[in-house]
Amino acid sequence: MSGLVLKLNPKERVLVNGAVIENGDRRSRLSILTPNANILRLRDALRPDEVNTPVRRVCYVAQLILSGDASVDEAKIQILNGIEQLSQALRDPDSREQLSAATDAIRKNDFYRGLKALRTLLPREERLLAVHPQ
Repeated sequence: MSGLVLKLNPKERVLVNGAVIENGDRRSRLSILTPNANILRLRDALRPDEVNTPVRRVCYVAQLILSGDASVDEAKIQILNGIEQLSQALRDPDSREQLSAATDAIRKNDFYRGLKALRTLLPREERLLAVHPQ
């Protein structure tokens, strides 16, 4: 994860390699220099009861890797299979671009950037499911 910069709000929490770190009273900026560090903003974390849509399921698996709760090899296969399934439903150019970016990141074991790309699809999925309820 060389070159990752996190901008944290006051009291914001982030999970770094399994350790929860809380920012102080002021905004701050952290540069993550260690490659392959597992980083997860806790404000972005999905809780198990929120994992109720296809995009959320794929995001959650990526999140499990970042939190250290899933094996990289097994979860990586699940994520790539999930992205393949999503690509069959989300066919617009912007979604394709985000799915491609997520795939590239996951293949490089850059799970933070993969999750970040996948999360951009959440509002689109929400709109689609609102129009076509299950």
